[in-house]
Amino acid sequence: MSAARYTESDVRRLAGPRSCERGLGYLDAVGPLRVDSGRITASVQGTERYSVALEDGDGLRAACTCPYGEDGHFCRHCVAVALTALRQADRLPALREEAAMRDAALDTWLDGLGRDELLRLVREQLAEDADFKNKLALRVAVANADTSAVRADITALLDPADFTQYGYIAYEDAPGYAAQVTRAAQAIRDLAADGHGAVAVALAREGIRRVVGVYETADDSDGSIAEAAEDLARAHLAACFAAPPDPDETAQWLIDHCLGDGGEYLEVEPADYREVLGVQGLAALRALAAEAHGRNPSGWAEQSLLESLARTVGNLDELIAVRAASLEANGYTHLTIAEELDAAGRSDEALEWAERGLSHAGAEGQPPHRGLVDHLAAHYARDGRPADALTVRRDHFQSDRSLHTYRALRAAARAVGHWDTERPPALEQLRVDAEENRKRQWGGAVLIDALTDDADFDAAWAAVPGLATADQLLRLADASATTRPAAALAVYTRQIESCCQYTGDGNYARIADLLTKARACHEELGTPHDFTAYVARLRTEQKRKRNLMRILDHRGL
Repeated sequence: MSAARYTESDVRRLAGPRSCERGLGYLDAVGPLRVDSGRITASVQGTERYSVALEDGDGLRAACTCPYGEDGHFCRHCVAVALTALRQADRLPALREEAAMRDAALDTWLDGLGRDELLRLVREQLAEDADFKNKLALRVAVANADTSAVRADITALLDPADFTQYGYIAYEDAPGYAAQVTRAAQAIRDLAADGHGAVAVALAREGIRRVVGVYETADDSDGSIAEAAEDLARAHLAACFAAPPDPDETAQWLIDHCLGDGGEYLEVEPADYREVLGVQGLAALRALAAEAHGRNPSGWAEQSLLESLARTVGNLDELIAVRAASLEANGYTHLTIAEELDAAGRSDEALEWAERGLSHAGAEGQPPHRGLVDHLAAHYARDGRPADALTVRRDHFQSDRSLHTYRALRAAARAVGHWDTERPPALEQLRVDAEENRKRQWGGAVLIDALTDDADFDAAWAAVPGLATADQLLRLADASATTRPAAALAVYTRQIESCCQYTGDGNYARIADLLTKARACHEELGTPHDFTAYVARLRTEQKRKRNLMRILDHRGL
């Protein structure tokens, strides 16, 4: 990991507000970071000294040796290390280089050892590490073409019994089981490469069946078992290329997997098997898929398989026919067909399908899918039909009065110079909606967002009483602080007073942000001394919150 690819938002999402807040208090307890083999590791001094490891591949993962972390949670110690790594992002490449230098030095040392010394080291490791011993034993069996021993070893690797201490695979045990599945996948690849493809195919299929059966009794929240299962599927495909099995039998296996329970947990793409199937197998697979769809025409898996096969043979009309057999009420299916046709250069047909989708949604009494409207309006604009684009946007605004549709209506109206006539009725509709919100005591109104987005701040502030949410008020205050500093200042002050009721470094940082904005308002108003007095009073009232005082000092407040 040369640089962190996650953000503080990712850390907050994974840890939750409580662990995130507590983790901020452990930033000073984090030891030196180490970057090694794609991981960041560090110790954190808590009740005891705990070890934390971070991985940032497809998503941020973390493990900690504290009791809460060992239960699979993204604990406060993980938060502290993750945030420290973000704050030291500029140092991570250098740390990674240091790790590479250590690895290179180790390789050089090993290269200099004699055969007897290396054997002694290996035997010492074998005596101490049963897992290492099992890995080598499997490699020996593969090298000796002892297929019965390989089968037994792979079967043992795929057995989850050692990881089901609670009757299922718990979160903290999932990576261990996944590691064994990955070893089994590698053994299958090695077996196929050594000329035992048929055995490898059979073992891979049995392995896939075993692993997908484990999903129902596993907490695979971090996706480690899923990744290992995908590796097993790749090993199966490699084995099929090494020793192509019977095409009809392969077609039947694909059908059974994709339409059975296995397809729910492990996606296997039939297109990847095109060369393995050949003309005969592909024809058999298409016939089997059509039969399955005939038995269950509304089945999602059956339709998805037919679509995949249509793509495999490059038959766009067949793909369209499959989708057209099951049209969604809001026109979304029409949109996907239009996008496929556009990508194929069949623009006129794409437009027909998009227009048909809009009519279909109207006939079904459904608001059209937003993407469908966007697609159709863009098509009209490209075709030099801006008036038609405006009509589509106006109609959509009637059925879905949101800030998105208001903005889209504004852009389309401005394109033909009609915003002055389109805006008043649109705002009037939003005012009617706002009044309905007021009567029903619903918070928020699109009217305020629309007026703010238009930079019509006077009208927005006039609409605020009884309608605006706290977030809307903050957005309006931020947008108009230079022109309406007194109104914005009142919003910031109320928010500061609300935040002062709570603790936590995240909350303290928010107070500092709001104070910075309040200071700018006082400067606009020419009352900087009032701001100084306000901060002094706040510091006196909140003086027991030492972290807040530290953050205010750091911000110069």
